[in-house]
Amino acid sequence: MTPMAMGDPPPPPGYGPPPGPPPGPPPYGAGYGGAPYGGYNAHEHPQGTTILVLGILSIVLCQLLGPVAWVMGNNAIAEIDRNPMAYTNRSSVQAGRICGIVATGLLILTAVLIVVAIVAAAASSS
Repeated sequence: MTPMAMGDPPPPPGYGPPPGPPPGPPPYGAGYGGAPYGGYNAHEHPQGTTILVLGILSIVLCQLLGPVAWVMGNNAIAEIDRNPMAYTNRSSVQAGRICGIVATGLLILTAVLIVVAIVAAAASSS
């Protein structure tokens, strides 16, 4: 490529060296994959997937798993609340916990209906 002479038109836009980086600090974790301010990378709560699976199974298959998912979810949410920057999967833990609550409600409703049916059967047979 020859240097521009006095009468040559300027090059079209898009030619030339690429623009430099924007002024100011780099974006969050740019280039290093880390958290800002010397923090550490957040990870998933170790029981998050287990709580979600137990919650779903408690609704679909066995309502007896509902209280287990509810209690485990409460404990995990408490851990996440104590250190919110350390964990990324609060929503899946919360979903498993809510499924456990719903399944526990269904378990109690089923137990009440069974007791009512037994009392009604006993009353009608005498």
